[in-house]
Amino acid sequence: MEVLYGVHPVAEALKAGRRRFDHVLVAAERHDERLARLVADCKQAGVRVRQEPRDQLTHLAGTTSHQGVVALVRPQEALAIEDLFTAPDPSQPRLLLALDGVEDPQNLGALLRVADGAGVDGIVLTERRSAPLSPVAVKASAGASEHLRIARVVNLVRALEELKQQNIWVIGLDERGSSDYDQFDLTGDCVLVLGREGAGLHDLVRRTCDHLLRIPMAGGVSSLNVSTAGAVVLYEAARQRRAATRKPADARYDSAPASKKKQKGLGS
Repeated sequence: MEVLYGVHPVAEALKAGRRRFDHVLVAAERHDERLARLVADCKQAGVRVRQEPRDQLTHLAGTTSHQGVVALVRPQEALAIEDLFTAPDPSQPRLLLALDGVEDPQNLGALLRVADGAGVDGIVLTERRSAPLSPVAVKASAGASEHLRIARVVNLVRALEELKQQNIWVIGLDERGSSDYDQFDLTGDCVLVLGREGAGLHDLVRRTCDHLLRIPMAGGVSSLNVSTAGAVVLYEAARQRRAATRKPADARYDSAPASKKKQKGLGS
């Protein structure tokens, strides 16, 4: 069994319907409309609900940040990289996010929340040297992780090469990149690769990328926190894609950023 805690994570897991619930514990000391609505949703879904003292929930969750709600659930079904080859909507270009060793669960959760909001079709995480989908990460994602397709891979470079074979561009974010993120065409099939906190992309991962983008920095520091940088670029991709759907196909290509004309074949 896995533990989920917090009103949003438990509510979103219930809504997504991907996990099998064993039971939900609620703090006997808490009485409000928000909790009552969650309890009603649990009962409607056939999930057992039990009241316990708040201290018991703190012991089970391992934190006081549970907001009076703790759920025991079955682990999510693990996906393989092949499960991300096709977008949920085949008529739309694919947008994926790959994380190269992000180790902070708060950063992971924040990135998953951003990815869900920006319309990302799938997430690629490494099995080693990266933050697990722990209760802390799920809580930081405000439950967004329950709605995302997440694949765990042993070798990120190999996974990126497989995505290239599916005609998906591999776009790395790196302060040494040659193009500004907002001058690059992000409307096609692509996977954005973000690196480790502080260290960035591993050398092999960087060399696997078809293009490296940078975020121009006007201040004294050279880069942003990984979750903030991910939000900046993913929402730029979402903005470009919304704009592209409002244009005829011929107008879209006529007005594409200049860097689009310089892009070479996959794996170049």
